[in-house]
Amino acid sequence: MTENNNNAKALSLHELFESEPTENLIGNLRTRSGLHSFGRDLLPITINSDPSLPTCYLCCPSVAYIDYARDELRHFSDFRLLSSMLDAVVRLGYPLIRAAQLDRQVQINNWLLATNPIPDVTGSTLEATTREIVLANPGHVVIWRSLNDYSDRDAIRIFRQAGYRMFPARQIYMFDCRDTQPKLHRDERRDTALLENGEFTLVSSSEFREDDYIRAQVLYQHLYLEKYTWLNPHYTPAFMKSMHANGILEFQGLRAEDGRLAGVIAFFDTGRTMTAPIVGYDSALPQAKGLYRMLMALAAQRARKRKMLYNMSAGAASFKRNRGGVAALEYSAVYNIGLSPGRRLAALLVRKILEWVGVPVLRSFEL
Repeated sequence: MTENNNNAKALSLHELFESEPTENLIGNLRTRSGLHSFGRDLLPITINSDPSLPTCYLCCPSVAYIDYARDELRHFSDFRLLSSMLDAVVRLGYPLIRAAQLDRQVQINNWLLATNPIPDVTGSTLEATTREIVLANPGHVVIWRSLNDYSDRDAIRIFRQAGYRMFPARQIYMFDCRDTQPKLHRDERRDTALLENGEFTLVSSSEFREDDYIRAQVLYQHLYLEKYTWLNPHYTPAFMKSMHANGILEFQGLRAEDGRLAGVIAFFDTGRTMTAPIVGYDSALPQAKGLYRMLMALAAQRARKRKMLYNMSAGAASFKRNRGGVAALEYSAVYNIGLSPGRRLAALLVRKILEWVGVPVLRSFEL
């Protein structure tokens, strides 16, 4: 991926969100978009100045850390006492995050996706950019999402030296094909065999039709919203079509005999890192069809062929481990130097709760 291509994508994303109200593109998002230079890179930024306006976790730490965490406690339904204790601890975060005003933020490198792999970082560029953002947006916290302790160790050190603090976010899984090919696990072989059995026709990025985006949104909603949580981004067909048309996302799909998409996956690339922020499949079809497994086989094949690091994101821990995924802890980098002592203290307490309670839970239960 060339620098110019990334800059062109950033421009396209900004133009898209300047042309439409955000809710027409992501139904539960309220934010202002912008662009900012970062060395030779041009990065999208989002600005949220009114914490009282509800929005989704892409721009809202209170939703990401509190609402989303409480929703995730459904995984502990068999452990009622533990679930109640964790819920009590999580709810302590509401007043702390309000006091820290973490939702009053400028987020850099926000592509409005679950995972935003960071560009190459130098200390001087990071410090200069942070100063510029702080001066232009007084009273705002500066945030970068999606740093992880697998591929961003050096970057995390640079961020800390620049005054950022790392707030643990979630446990993710990495499939690294950059320098060597990962072992081909049995489950990946089986997934590939399903993909190649011919029951569904592979739809390449150039073969997507107008009606496919409507269907893609339905399939995404079945999985990410109805099965998981309505706190996830409510991507619209217009968003999907525009992101694909502007080369920001690359859609692929699986078409059934009736001509409709039965599965969809969209890839986002930054440098040598790829993610799959949009996945969906027809949940009305029998699980034995293996649609999700086939979509994951498409992703693994793409990572292997292009020799990329595939950030598999969070969730489905055992599924991803059984296909070679390596666990990593993801962080949000938060800069609040210069804000009031009360706001900084509240943010420190939030971070300590995440470190002392959140991280052990994530690692013990592989959420």
